[in-house]
Amino acid sequence: MINLKSAQDIEGLKRCGALSKEALRLAGNMVKPGISTEEIDKFVEAFIRMHGGIPSFKGLYGFPASICASVNEEIVHGIPSADRILKDGDIISIDTGATVGGWVGDNAWTFAVGHISDEIKALLEVTRDCLALGIEAAVPGNTLGDIGYAVQSHAQKHGYGVVKNYVGHGIGRAMHEDPNVPNYGKPHKGIKLQAGMCIAIEPMITLGNADNRVLRNKWTVVTNDGSPAAHFENTIAITKDGPVITTCEPGHNPLDVDEGRNASC
Repeated sequence: MINLKSAQDIEGLKRCGALSKEALRLAGNMVKPGISTEEIDKFVEAFIRMHGGIPSFKGLYGFPASICASVNEEIVHGIPSADRILKDGDIISIDTGATVGGWVGDNAWTFAVGHISDEIKALLEVTRDCLALGIEAAVPGNTLGDIGYAVQSHAQKHGYGVVKNYVGHGIGRAMHEDPNVPNYGKPHKGIKLQAGMCIAIEPMITLGNADNRVLRNKWTVVTNDGSPAAHFENTIAITKDGPVITTCEPGHNPLDVDEGRNASC
């Protein structure tokens, strides 16, 4: 069942979304060669709690950490570790979630570690653009198929793989609500979008083949061919005036990226 949100509900989602985005931005600022993913995780947990929130991921379905830290060929759900040390040329998807007042914020960004190749930089740029196009399609009267088609067609135009067995989702007082939000689809097909729907749009795009598997830790999803993957996500409220990005710090455009600062907004 899809739970439509009121204007007051959306304000609650903006509050938790702002904290989740700030945590993500600061996590991105920590990304550099020599740092462990566990260090970033510990910082994010402390930051969210210090500002009155609860890390949404920690304990969710048994997940052991406050962020997902997915490096290179890891698509999503990477578990932070003291032994996972970032090195120059890596990329890392960091997924943060903050719960405030019972509402859940969820967002992710893929960051460069030091200097990355032009090939990988292009993958990140296209995946970020896929997110922007998916958001543009999130208007009343469109369908979930329109969002998925916007993401899929742009990625495939550039020769990239689109992960189909992991998708975006509805969000509100729970991390995962109806409906599922695939990164593929056909125009004008699927559930019709209505004002009050709140969804997380999260393209997962691969440099090579999108086929994937879960590692023995039962969480981390990796590409079968070892090719790098990028993952970008924002939480969106669909309103009569168009999509509103709730995972956004006041005064920032969450789709603007200054590559020099490696920032998420």
